[in-house]
Amino acid sequence: MPRRKIIIKRKWQPDPIYNSIAATRFINNLMKDGKKTVAQRIFYQAIDYIREKTGNDGFKIFQQALKNVMPTLEVWPRKIAGASYLVPRVVSPERRFYKAVKWIIAGARSKKGKPMYIKLAEEIIAAYNNEGEAIKKKIESQKQAEANKAFAHFAWWGRKKKK
Repeated sequence: MPRRKIIIKRKWQPDPIYNSIAATRFINNLMKDGKKTVAQRIFYQAIDYIREKTGNDGFKIFQQALKNVMPTLEVWPRKIAGASYLVPRVVSPERRFYKAVKWIIAGARSKKGKPMYIKLAEEIIAAYNNEGEAIKKKIESQKQAEANKAFAHFAWWGRKKKK
């Protein structure tokens, strides 16, 4: 019997306005306590606010911001001979998207004193311009991976061979 769970790929429904799976997944991560309509309202207001502030298509800016925040490398702890090493690994596309969304939302939630849709819009605009909390997290992750690239040869350690 396998120890790991069998991963079932999810089928996402695109959102009704932009017909985008990325928007649906972003809204689902933004949602708190199962209040999806509140999360949708915040997201769509943020996109409209971005359109107002920049004069460009808000959804295109959102997509570019996500691309800017997606990390390429991250570190994973590996225990080898009693010592823990942070081993750099390439991030899978699914995880890249997930981390980018989480970092943008966390950056927006960390700000105080404004409505959530404005905080979210400002974080997306900052990410579009390669600034802000989410970009700082990405750079920190990349730097940590670069600093530990001497341990990259341990990446195979502890994995079972596929039969």
